[in-house]
Amino acid sequence: MPFAVVLVLLVVGSILFHIFSPWTFTPLASNWGMVDFTVDITLWVTAVVFVSVNLFMAYCVYRFRTRDGIKAKYEPENKKLESWLTGLTAVGVAAMLTPGLFVWAKFVEVPEEAHVVEAVGQQWNWSFRYPGADGKFGQVDSERISADNPLGIDPDDPNGRDDVVVLNPEVHIPVDKPVKFLLRSKDVLHDFAVAQFRVKMDLVPGMDTYLWLTPTKTGRFELLCEELCGIAHHTMRGAVIVDEPGDFDAWLGKQRTFDDTQHVVAGNASIGAAQYAVCAACHGQQAEGQVALNAPKLAGQSDWYLARQINAFKHGLRGVVAEDTYGQQMAPMAATLPDDAAIANVIAHLESLPDTAPEPSISGDVAHGEKLARVCSYCHGEDGMGNQAIQAPRYAGMSDWYLVRQLQHFRDGVRGAHPEDYFGKQMGFMGRILEDDEAINDLVAYINTLGRDKTAVVATARNGD
Repeated sequence: MPFAVVLVLLVVGSILFHIFSPWTFTPLASNWGMVDFTVDITLWVTAVVFVSVNLFMAYCVYRFRTRDGIKAKYEPENKKLESWLTGLTAVGVAAMLTPGLFVWAKFVEVPEEAHVVEAVGQQWNWSFRYPGADGKFGQVDSERISADNPLGIDPDDPNGRDDVVVLNPEVHIPVDKPVKFLLRSKDVLHDFAVAQFRVKMDLVPGMDTYLWLTPTKTGRFELLCEELCGIAHHTMRGAVIVDEPGDFDAWLGKQRTFDDTQHVVAGNASIGAAQYAVCAACHGQQAEGQVALNAPKLAGQSDWYLARQINAFKHGLRGVVAEDTYGQQMAPMAATLPDDAAIANVIAHLESLPDTAPEPSISGDVAHGEKLARVCSYCHGEDGMGNQAIQAPRYAGMSDWYLVRQLQHFRDGVRGAHPEDYFGKQMGFMGRILEDDEAINDLVAYINTLGRDKTAVVATARNGD
């Protein structure tokens, strides 16, 4: 009897949880209402089976309970019951699967007028490509992928020269117009998924896949990878931004073509030296950094990372949180570099300066820090010299006190809080593995040993306490 009551309560509780649950579908923002309809059918069929089976079990437990003077009847076969169960099961399975066939038939037939966008996934970020004015994509080859050509576009294919290249995790599409996403992976399995669009598809290395949709609402929708693709899988975020057609055209017109990316004018170190004079007041004449002014070392840092951070300060991705005092100081200073040419000039000057590692100032448990660094090395490299392909900067030989502060900021949400700072947000997710300041100090103490004698580094750090 108690078990029968438990089964009934399980059914009632499940129904109430479904009715009053705060977890529901995100609002539909595409033409794929058919997917919701299919899911609803599946939910109703499985709900009927769940309720029926459990209530029948409760009935049987009560009806056929042990009682004095009543003997159980053994009936190994009941063809009538088996026929009913087989028929009902077949109807239920058909009811769940048939709508999906109609959805799939529509899914594979892309409207001829659809806009085409290529989404490229890699550990652990997204990039995108649009056909240029000719409406044709250039040929791509994984063997051509490099720091200067991250999408592997054939430079000799005239169709590819005007391809629009978007090397950040935000993609724009026009509202109320069908869009086909061509999907390509540079390394492992990924999955292109936006909850509000209701359609998703895997990116399979070595082959092209696709999905299509017609967005019905403007706005910013989070793009996720829903295929386990490695240690930082959960940080592989992006955004699909649905614009009014005029806003989309204006945005697309501002993006660089592949030809533009292949003809970037190198910075002028001589001009950059003059422009760096303002920066030198804090960061030092040799860009060696000055702890007293909270200015980190710049010499030796990756040029692409320096450019990205200067632009982040200029465009409000960094230095806008009240707790980021020194970031707020840096934001107006970055504005003294008016354009990309000025930034390139300063970086060219920085590359001409000596790369001298500062003396360690952080002490900690190096052995423990080495264990923590195993996670970091997936992106930043075992030598800590960074990896442009996955947007991970160098940290070996840089200002250790600055690394400590930035790790604290990432962990505490001070840095990476802006919705467009995707790589900062990634570090925020990863920084949370460092539970306290002691763990951060241990990690940075180990980083200080990269390229140096560990015993000497530990001794130097202790003497500096």
